[in-house]
Amino acid sequence: MSHFSLKSLFGTVLLVMCFAFNLKSQDGAKLFKQNCAVCHASHTDQHGTGPGLKGVFDRVPKPTEEWLTKWIINNEKVIKSGDAYANKIYGENGKAAMTVFEGQLDEKAVASILAFLKAPEPAKPVAAGGSAAAAGSAEEGEANAGIDVFYLILGSIIILAILIGALRSVRTSLANTQNRSEGKPENPDITFVEEVKGWIGSHRRLVGVFCIIFVFMGMKSCWDACYDIGVYYDWETQKGYKPEQPIKFSHKIHAGDNEIACQYCHNTVEKSRHAGIPSVNICMNCHKGIQEGPTTGKTEIAKIHAAAGFDPSSGKYDESKSNPIKWIKVHNLPDHVYFNHSQHVVVGKQECATCHGNLKEMTTAEQKAPLTMKWCIECHRKTEVAMEGNPYYDRLHKALKEKYKGQYDVKFTVDKIGGLECGKCHY
Repeated sequence: MSHFSLKSLFGTVLLVMCFAFNLKSQDGAKLFKQNCAVCHASHTDQHGTGPGLKGVFDRVPKPTEEWLTKWIINNEKVIKSGDAYANKIYGENGKAAMTVFEGQLDEKAVASILAFLKAPEPAKPVAAGGSAAAAGSAEEGEANAGIDVFYLILGSIIILAILIGALRSVRTSLANTQNRSEGKPENPDITFVEEVKGWIGSHRRLVGVFCIIFVFMGMKSCWDACYDIGVYYDWETQKGYKPEQPIKFSHKIHAGDNEIACQYCHNTVEKSRHAGIPSVNICMNCHKGIQEGPTTGKTEIAKIHAAAGFDPSSGKYDESKSNPIKWIKVHNLPDHVYFNHSQHVVVGKQECATCHGNLKEMTTAEQKAPLTMKWCIECHRKTEVAMEGNPYYDRLHKALKEKYKGQYDVKFTVDKIGGLECGKCHY
């Protein structure tokens, strides 16, 4: 009886934990946030890196869910198959490469994501003052659903433990009652811990199997946690760092409206691992003459003059009054990560927007991408090496074309040239 009780306890706990992992894996809202929300808005038509998904089920070809499942798992296959709609939206979005999720998401996981997209957008709770924002966003409410599942499972485990303890007590009482009626001595009163130790001693193989399973589950959890390590990025809300700067500098006005190249202000981006924070002298190249802005008037530009020690009325500098502008860094990587801007911009020919988002539309710069190891690895797996017209790769490109001529349609992505080696980023 005691063996049956303890075996049931271990089996039930394992079953509940496996059920918990399954719930987590099939949580459509969470899967969407982890894999899709960086590029797509779920219930609006707002265009981010990719199009908003409001009304997506009315736009795609029929059978709708079957087409979407194929598209999400491996969009490249659908495009290469000649699908007219796939090639249409591929062209409309600047032929930007979408992540291939084959091997990461199966059909059940995609079905959960589609069910989440089909559900109505959760209403934003309105606070007493009438502001929905004050009461918290709908996305935050969705994130809390995962916490509720955790507490539900934890509560179930506690209730099961209490029931098993009660049943153990009843079993002992019944056994002793039977022993007394038969004139046998009562069973010795042992503690639950002693009983567990005895059961473990007589079921070492089964316990070993459980230990191996838990170790692998723990290793998988640690791996997933490492994948999602970032700085100042909240996976639950999909929001990054957006600090208030000492001067209200607008990237939209400078890089968007006036089309000033990013390299003009961040002038070391093509020469160094660091993009460089512009000095006040770079600002003064323009703002010695431009002394009034379109949105803030003279207020913010006056702060630049003060930092440079410049008197706009006399047109002269006083170095004793100058001081550096204390810009706040927005995009941060963990200290153990090496990243080289020149390698990505010059050799890799990557646009700034790949990592920083469309700054031409941002008034205050904010972190749009998670910048986690998972995000970087996925980028290396889908981004093709810029070989054409790139002297760095000319010799390699010619050799590879000759080697695989007429044999394979090879797509040379960054991971094929060492882009996934640990030492590249964690030397």
